[in-house]
Amino acid sequence: MSISKLRAECLPLGDYTLRFECSELGADFEQKAAQELRETPDVTEPAVARLKALLAEEDDLNVPKDDEEFLYIFLRPCKFYPESAMKRMRSFYEFKLKQDRLVQQVMPHSVERPLNLQIITILPNRDQHGRRILLIHAGRRWKPSECSLDELYSCVMLFLEIAVSEPRTQIAGVNVILDLDGLSMTQAMQFSPSFAKMLLHWVQDCIPIRLKAIHVVNQPYIFNMVFAIFKPFIKEKLRHRLHFHGRDRGSLLEHIEVKALPTELGGIMNLPPPPADRMIELLEAYEDIFEERRSQGYRRKDAST
Repeated sequence: MSISKLRAECLPLGDYTLRFECSELGADFEQKAAQELRETPDVTEPAVARLKALLAEEDDLNVPKDDEEFLYIFLRPCKFYPESAMKRMRSFYEFKLKQDRLVQQVMPHSVERPLNLQIITILPNRDQHGRRILLIHAGRRWKPSECSLDELYSCVMLFLEIAVSEPRTQIAGVNVILDLDGLSMTQAMQFSPSFAKMLLHWVQDCIPIRLKAIHVVNQPYIFNMVFAIFKPFIKEKLRHRLHFHGRDRGSLLEHIEVKALPTELGGIMNLPPPPADRMIELLEAYEDIFEERRSQGYRRKDAST
């Protein structure tokens, strides 16, 4: 999915508007890219050329190998080190090949149930660092009898696939807020070590995104049981980006300004829950792009060869 194909669709949310961005970077993001990602012509031009050369050797990988907008999706989170970008691209598409069952659900019509339960949304405002904010209500709003863990995960994948297609998000990155208010044994029992290992491999090694922080809020005591499943698979880099706030809104506000947060989390945005039907309509406007993205990847080898 390239940014040139993102259309100016939007979703009104009270006094705010969620809009997937296809605008120019602007001076602030250009400066951030240069300072944090080494994004200057003397670095980017040879990096793009080198990544194209590496991709030319990947005969089994079906991606737009000469599309520089596509290549930037992988180069930016790797700070324009082409070998690192190639490694992440391989991991991303190898994961897609191995987890085909989950990836096939990354389409708007396949994630209606988590959207109907209003579990996941992208907040309309970026934070003070220009980062996108993905809010996940994985406590009382999540009813496993109505929405499986796989559907929930696929919905997160879908939103992040859009986020990584926005140049500003490629540069500034993403914050995830995990609201666990009302988490119970019903939800906790859905997690297994195999799922935790798979999820953290995708987050840490595969998806081409700058995951700047995960903020856990309103977590009850039972969360410790869930976290114990995930902890063995968390690498040091991600460990330093995990923040546990409980119900301390001041603690969360030390990281994210009030203008970027809804009132329920200590911010000033009076946001109504996103209407599920309108959210689905917004995502379906990009369905052709998701179809194109789903067709990309390693060619599946015949079992007999």
